[in-house]
Amino acid sequence: MLVPLTIATAVAALALAAWCGFAAYRDQPTKDWHFIGMGVVTLLALVQLIVGIVRLARGEDPEQGTTIFVAYLLGSLACVPAAGFMSLAERTRWGSVTVAAGGVVLAVLQVRLYDIWGG
Repeated sequence: MLVPLTIATAVAALALAAWCGFAAYRDQPTKDWHFIGMGVVTLLALVQLIVGIVRLARGEDPEQGTTIFVAYLLGSLACVPAAGFMSLAERTRWGSVTVAAGGVVLAVLQVRLYDIWGG
């Protein structure tokens, strides 16, 4: 894995979590700006997925197995969009809490991806 990309994705996910957590603290639902932030974080997760697949295609193998690595890559990509869709269904502060939780989960998944790869 590319360590700078992993760190950037985790930091962006934590920043999104803090931003949405602050919105929840202020009793606000997710706004358009939050969805732009979710798009940026999802784009980073997509780049991470592409890099992981390219490295697998080049013959590099993760230390803890290819299947679990691909599963974590797909979970990382789906995490924030799923939370975003759930926040659309819950247009209260709890929608912001959902996205904040999704950001924290994505950051943890990035650390786990690094560990699975052999970091």
